[in-house]
Amino acid sequence: MKRLISILTIIGAGLILAGFEARADTRPNILFLFTDDQRADTIHALGNPHIRTPNLDQLVSHGTVFTRAYCMGAQQGAVCVPSRAMLLTGRTLFRIKENLQGQTTWPEQFAKAGYTTFISGKWHNGGASVTQVFAEGKAIFLGGMTQQNVTAAVVQDMATDRSLVNKRAAGKFPSELFADCAVEFLQRQDGEKPFLCYVPFNLPHDPRVAPKEFHELYNADKPPAPANFLPQHPFNNGELTVRDEQLAPWPRTPEVVRQHLADYYAAITFVDAQIGRIVAALKASGQFDKTIIAFSSDHGLAIGSHGLFGKQNLYEHSMLAPLIFAGPGVPKNQQRGAFCYLLDIFPTLGELAGVGAPEGNEGHSLVPVISGKQEQVRDSIFTAYRGLQRAVRDEQWKLIRYPEINFTQLFDLSNDSQEMKNLAEDPMQADRVRALTTALAAWQTRLGDSLPLSADNPKPRQIDLSKPASK
Repeated sequence: MKRLISILTIIGAGLILAGFEARADTRPNILFLFTDDQRADTIHALGNPHIRTPNLDQLVSHGTVFTRAYCMGAQQGAVCVPSRAMLLTGRTLFRIKENLQGQTTWPEQFAKAGYTTFISGKWHNGGASVTQVFAEGKAIFLGGMTQQNVTAAVVQDMATDRSLVNKRAAGKFPSELFADCAVEFLQRQDGEKPFLCYVPFNLPHDPRVAPKEFHELYNADKPPAPANFLPQHPFNNGELTVRDEQLAPWPRTPEVVRQHLADYYAAITFVDAQIGRIVAALKASGQFDKTIIAFSSDHGLAIGSHGLFGKQNLYEHSMLAPLIFAGPGVPKNQQRGAFCYLLDIFPTLGELAGVGAPEGNEGHSLVPVISGKQEQVRDSIFTAYRGLQRAVRDEQWKLIRYPEINFTQLFDLSNDSQEMKNLAEDPMQADRVRALTTALAAWQTRLGDSLPLSADNPKPRQIDLSKPASK
């Protein structure tokens, strides 16, 4: 009997180990496609009739869309830097190091779990950190933005010792080059080892230069100005003269905004074409059915909304980003309205792939929402921009506080999704303003944000924008 028990124990252990091996062999690959400055409302299948995004439309139908995915904000004008640091570490805004030094990232965790990790594209968190975070890389662009001559953008590759080598001009549109490198990587995958392929494009960040045929799609019939277009922002939010806001003169005109949108949409459609090439290569490799595809962007952009052009504000158009998951285990053609942050993306991919979180991770897995087991992972959203702006929103209401000028906005998002009617001064909303201000302060405490919400000597609410800005 003892011998029989021993034999059964050995057999059982073998079956358990075999089960682990089987699960390891079937772990999903990850293809993570990430754009730069792309508003959440720039996908045709999600309700924008003025833009062409056939490949993103396919991802929408193939997967689950999160319609309320936010960048938490930034402590500097280049919002994409902290946004990417939060994405990669899973840490919140006031606990990241923007150069990632000393902080373990999610791609490192995937590598420890046996994944091949690869990057091709924009890296905006310092050259030293990219070789820490990824094991392989090709055509890595370490800049924040290209000049008008985009083919001169400098890219580098990662050698086997993780040094950066082969510094050179891209020689073509960088987003096309990044797609070339991603396609080449996918063609080399044989299915024996799972991979994490991260492709952060440099578009549609300005300069929004794409091949001529993409601009021609929109120049003949330019997109309309946003529904919340204004010639000028109604008060000084603290960043009305930052670089992004000087891309067009004041007062803004619908004609200028429509041309910027035409160029913006052309860049997005060009990136969409590159995404199509990458997904086609994934299918050709035989890995499509075992690959989870994630698509998102680092934040949104104004381009005429509220009289603004940049992302240095906390309106929905600038803090919301598109977010799609598609692949095995993800329901098709679904939309979820759960509040989430971009820093929740990797925790979600980690749970789907069985990869543990790095130290300091604060993001939430969205798998329970994707599966339909939960409706939310948080009941409100907090956003911040430098020492100038703080905001909190719940299902219906949003409060934005501007501490330097002691000014508050309150929007009823259920009835004013464009954030055009400020109700903060309405006596009927006084209790609501107090309650949301208390909620805002509670978020600050949880996140380690020590900014006072009022100034003893507030600055003027108006600013002189009579001097013409560069076009």
